[in-house]
Amino acid sequence: MAEVKLAAQVRTDFGKGAARRARRADLVPAVIYGHGAEPQHVAINNHALMMALKTPNALLRLEFDGKSELVIPKAVQREAIRGFLVHADFLAVKKGEKVNVELPIHTEGELAPGGNLLEYSLNTLPVEAEATHIPESVTVSIAGLDAGQSVQAKDIALPAGVSLAVEDDAVVLQVVAAQAEAPAEEAAEGEGAEGAEA
Repeated sequence: MAEVKLAAQVRTDFGKGAARRARRADLVPAVIYGHGAEPQHVAINNHALMMALKTPNALLRLEFDGKSELVIPKAVQREAIRGFLVHADFLAVKKGEKVNVELPIHTEGELAPGGNLLEYSLNTLPVEAEATHIPESVTVSIAGLDAGQSVQAKDIALPAGVSLAVEDDAVVLQVVAAQAEAPAEEAAEGEGAEGAEA
């Protein structure tokens, strides 16, 4: 994964008022943790950071105060309704260092015929990978899977240098039989009748 360079500014003001002022200036308050060092408080251009974070587990090089820090996002807070960035926590990393991250899971292929449904037991796959070689995602084939079948973590092919950070037998995906609609409709009609009596 290529690293994305972002300019950052050192923050010396803290608290809600300072954070609001930063956001009015189109900056996202952020903190860099890691390697036993004191947390570093920075602010990053909102649009530039939002574009960089479109890639899961993005590798970012933050440049500020004459320094250059390689980081990955650990926690990103967004405003609930409009989705703009409110705050970000980054983990400082070094080339060759292993980190635990969660990879998005993509599926390919079609389930066996019969109207079965695919259920995600895990929305992301926890793995350990080298900080500068984190895959963007993992792909799982669901071709021909039938009701009652599942995919476990150990069944997923991982790139070289990437290992599971979850039990081998953890269920990632499972196929369930589609439920008939009729009983649910009858139950809803019964509730309506009870409501009318009340």
